[in-house]
Amino acid sequence: MPKALTHPLASIAAFGLLWQFAALAAANPALPPPSTVAAVLLAEIRSGQLPYHLGVTLARLAASFVLAMGLGTAIGILLGRHPKLDRFFDSWLVLFLNIPALVTIILCYVWFGLVESAAIAAVVINKLPNVIVTVREGTRNLDRDLLEMAGVYRFGRIKTLRHVIWPQLYPFVIAASRTGLALIWKIILVVELLGRSNGMGYQLHLFFQMFNVPAILAYTLAFVVVVQCIELWVLKPLDRHAARWRR
Repeated sequence: MPKALTHPLASIAAFGLLWQFAALAAANPALPPPSTVAAVLLAEIRSGQLPYHLGVTLARLAASFVLAMGLGTAIGILLGRHPKLDRFFDSWLVLFLNIPALVTIILCYVWFGLVESAAIAAVVINKLPNVIVTVREGTRNLDRDLLEMAGVYRFGRIKTLRHVIWPQLYPFVIAASRTGLALIWKIILVVELLGRSNGMGYQLHLFFQMFNVPAILAYTLAFVVVVQCIELWVLKPLDRHAARWRR
């Protein structure tokens, strides 16, 4: 077994043992043992319910993530490169950063109805200011000597963006992506709980009404595992790629 996996696996095993002992000591349906949760998890996978709702939620997560990162990166670069625009819109950013996610979700459903586009818009609006601020700070810290060199050699806008600006912004975009993934999936669950008829959030709400704690834990566990896989196999390698020049 690779040494890098030893500590994480030992930590997970210790958590499972602690959970098992706590469930035995409590002897309460509100805290089922891991074996019960695992049985429910397998049953839901076999029935096809969990893969379906997980797939719906992941599709919403992907659409929201791509829109928020694309728009946020473009606007962040624009504000970082143009101080007058930045000063004008800075109060807007502060305003949207301080609006609670729940308020945004409710308003989107009230204004646009209980439709898919309203759900995606609510998630994007919640995440967008964070991406803009992170990328804007990265753009402010661009090396001006390199930008002047690009001007001297008459790089076009596309070439300057690709070879001068983007390599310097890459770590900031990756940082925004990692924090964004953790934030977006939590917001999506609330969005689904309030106004959708499918997805992990809807199912969790349904199980809450039935006081089905093993199912709540089984669905939560499945979603956390998938998000962690995305973090380990997609975002962390990209992060290492961004930091490869550091010693």
